[in-house]
Amino acid sequence: MLSLFGSAELQAVKTEQERPVQSQTADPGAIWEQCLAIIKDNVSSQHYRTWFEPIKPLRCDGRELVLQVPSQFFYEWLEEHYYGLLQKTLYQVLGTGARLKYEVVVEHSAETLEQRTIRLPAFRQAGSAPVQVQLPFAPSAPDVADFAAYLNRRYTFANFIAGDSNQLAYSAAQAVAEQPGKTRFNPLVIYGATGLGKTHLVQAIGNRILERNRTLRVLYTTSERFTIEYINAIQNNKTSEFTAFYRSVDVLIVDDIQFFEGKEKTQDNFFHTFNALHQLGKQIILTSDRPPKELRDVDERLISRFQWGLTADIQPPDYEMRLAILQRKSNDEGVEVPRDVLEYIARHVTSSVRELEGCLISLIAKVSLDGRIPTIELAKEVLRGLLGPLDTLAVTMDDIKSAVAAYYKVPVELLESKTRKHEIVLPRQVAMYLAKHLTSLSLKSIGLHFGGRDHTTVLHSIQMVENYLATDPTIAQAVEQLKRKLKM
Repeated sequence: MLSLFGSAELQAVKTEQERPVQSQTADPGAIWEQCLAIIKDNVSSQHYRTWFEPIKPLRCDGRELVLQVPSQFFYEWLEEHYYGLLQKTLYQVLGTGARLKYEVVVEHSAETLEQRTIRLPAFRQAGSAPVQVQLPFAPSAPDVADFAAYLNRRYTFANFIAGDSNQLAYSAAQAVAEQPGKTRFNPLVIYGATGLGKTHLVQAIGNRILERNRTLRVLYTTSERFTIEYINAIQNNKTSEFTAFYRSVDVLIVDDIQFFEGKEKTQDNFFHTFNALHQLGKQIILTSDRPPKELRDVDERLISRFQWGLTADIQPPDYEMRLAILQRKSNDEGVEVPRDVLEYIARHVTSSVRELEGCLISLIAKVSLDGRIPTIELAKEVLRGLLGPLDTLAVTMDDIKSAVAAYYKVPVELLESKTRKHEIVLPRQVAMYLAKHLTSLSLKSIGLHFGGRDHTTVLHSIQMVENYLATDPTIAQAVEQLKRKLKM
C-alpha cells in the first residue's frame, strides 16, 4: 500500500464566531468527532454512514487536520457534494485559517515502484485552483466568482421528464431560466406532493441561469436552513450581515416554504427580504407541498406576495410518463431492463417519482451486485420489499385505459370521447369490462372515466363484451391477454 497526499490552505475568512486556536498538536480523533457531531445534524443517516463513517482522522497539528479516505473517487464525491458543509464545519471547530489535508490510499501495483504524491486540494472548485470562499454573513459579500449557489449540477432540464402532470410548471421554469426577474412569473411558486420533482425543477432553473450568465448570484436554500441561519444571526448579533447577504442575490430559490408555518420572526424577516428583492427586479422561486393559500400559521401579507406571480402545480405522473422516467433512468444507469419489467414497475408505483426511481435502482442493484436477471419476478420481489404485499397494489383506471389503448393502437383520449366509430367503441367496451372486473368502482364511477357516460351505457358495454367472449375468439384472446398484463 502507498499513499497519495494533497492539501490546500484555506484562506482566513471571518466566520460567525471566532474559535480559540487549538493546541499545537491535538487528538485528531477528538477533533474529527466534533466535526462529525455537526455533520450528522446536516445530512441524512444513510449519507452519513456512506460518506463520513469510512473517513479516518490521522493527525491534527494546530489548525491542520489530515483525513484518510478510501479512494480518489471518494475524495472527489466529498468535494463535489459536501464542499460547503466540510468547510463550515472545519472553520467552526478549528477556527479561521484552518487547513484540511486528504490522504488517499491506493493499491500498490507493478507499475508503481516508489512513493509519489499528487495534490488533492480540499475545498477546491471544479476546474480551478483553490480560491477564497467567504461564508454567508461576512462583513462584505463574496465576489461572484466565489459565491456558493448550493446547486446540484445533476439537476438539469435535460434530465427532467416533462409530461401532462407537470407541463405548466416545466414551461414556466424554462421561461424564468431564460429571463430571470423579467417575466410575470415572479415569484414562481411550484407546489405538489413529496417526490414529484419540485427540487429538481427549481435547481434546473438555477443551473440554466448560471450556464447563461456566470456573473449572476444564484442561491438555493431551504426554509429550514433559512430559519436556522436567521436564529444563528440573532444569537451572534449578525442580523444586519444576514439581511445584507440575502438581499445581495439575483436569484433566490427557497425550497419547502411550508416549514415557515408558525415561525413568526422568520416570516417577518423573509417578508422584508422578499419585498427588497422583488422591488429590485430579482427573481424569487419557491416550492411548497401545497398551494400558498392553504398554508397555515403564515402571515396573510406573506401569502399575498407568494401569489403575486405564477403558482403552478405538479401532479403524480401518469402511466406513460412513469414509463418514460424508468426508460430514461435505466439508460442513464447503463443497464438494459426489458420493457415488460419497466411496464410492470410503472403500473404499480404510481404516487411518487422518487419512489419510482428508488424501485428501479433497487432492481438494478440486484442485477449488478447479485448477478440476477431483470425479470418480472425480480421486479415483484423488489416491489414486495419496498411497497408491501402485491395484492395491495390495485389496478387503476389509468392502467386499464393505457393498456387497452396500447393494445388496440388508439389514443387514450378517444376512449373518453363521444365518437361512435367501431374501431373506438370496441376498445372502450373492453376497457369498461376490465374496469368492472379488476377494480372496485361502481358502474357510475366507471362511466365518469369514459366521458361521463351513465351506468346503463357501462352495463350495456359489459354485456356486449361478455357476449363477444362466448362467440368471438379474437376478442376473448385480447381480453385474456389484457387481464394477464394488468394483473402481473
